Amino acid sequence: MKIYADNAATTKLDIDAFEAMKPYLLEDYANPSGAYSFSKKAKRALKEARQTIAECINAEPEHIIFTSGGTESNNHAIKHFTVSSDICHVVTSAIEHHSVLYACENSGYERFVVPVDRYGFVSADKLEKVLGRVRSVIASCDSTLVTIMTANNEIGTIQRIKELSEISHRYGAVFHTDAVQAVGHIPIDVQAMGIDMLSASAHKFNGPKGIGFLYSRNRLLQPYHHGGAQEFGMRAGTENVPAIVGMAVSLKKNTKEMSHNAEHLHHLTEVFLTALRSIGIDYIINGHPTERLPGNINISFKDRSGEGLMHMLDLKGIYVSTGSACDSVNQQVSHVIKAINVPADYREGTIRVTFGKDNSDQDAVDVANALIKLIRV
Repeated sequence: MKIYADNAATTKLDIDAFEAMKPYLLEDYANPSGAYSFSKKAKRALKEARQTIAECINAEPEHIIFTSGGTESNNHAIKHFTVSSDICHVVTSAIEHHSVLYACENSGYERFVVPVDRYGFVSADKLEKVLGRVRSVIASCDSTLVTIMTANNEIGTIQRIKELSEISHRYGAVFHTDAVQAVGHIPIDVQAMGIDMLSASAHKFNGPKGIGFLYSRNRLLQPYHHGGAQEFGMRAGTENVPAIVGMAVSLKKNTKEMSHNAEHLHHLTEVFLTALRSIGIDYIINGHPTERLPGNINISFKDRSGEGLMHMLDLKGIYVSTGSACDSVNQQVSHVIKAINVPADYREGTIRVTFGKDNSDQDAVDVANALIKLIRV
């Protein structure tokens, strides 16, 4: 038996994306910056992929910058934010991905952290209170960046981004969101949501690894690094055309099938939890009960070891995690679980089960039954 239930860490490459990538690996492999005719197909593919991705989030194509993934996109948005003075302030939440938290810590900016409630929500009142503190430090907030993730990678809670961006703009701040877990899974409209910058990563929505994008409205950034004039001068280096094409295909497909996929994942979640409830297993679900990513189940078992459960499931061919895969070497209780104040006797018994569109009802039942056997020992 092999059941992959860690889709928040990465997803299986979509077959249509794979097929779309192949010609640009084997046949039309020219550098898209070339001046000769052999480069035309690669150059056109790059342009069309940028257009497709922009359409999926209601952006302008020239505002899409291709990157190596979510971590680079977050670092670019935060560390290379174009400021109007020598002093900048960055406001973020207590449950951000480490690529945001560490980028804020190492940005050289003064950092303000907004606490979250027990569901992992950043409240409008708390954000406004922090921005008010920032304004008391400086006369205007023109040099303030607010960065709050769209959906949490561990507990799945979806933030009310439109409301948070409106408050940020009211205080003159620029609003960035790490949407790595959200893009391709829930509707994203950067115009309607008031997003100034957004980070995304292809392998989270069935695209290839090592490619992502950063949406940036109105040239809010300094170049990530220097060299050629690629990506509108924002990111030098030859573009990875096959991966970019695969990313565009997978995002378009997932966006088109979003409602169907979400319905399937909500169903799998209910199948999984029904099996646990039927036996009377003692657990709590972390994150908001309804405003959460489809298929994301962050679950804590009383007086258990989440790490132990993960390894025992691994021996059975079932793959889950204890939190962010990006921090798998550090097996202590995550900052997210601490920030939402999970009860002490449940904290260490936390695992994350994240189903994907390729999982079946039987997968959900088998994962639940495997957990039941381990917990009832």
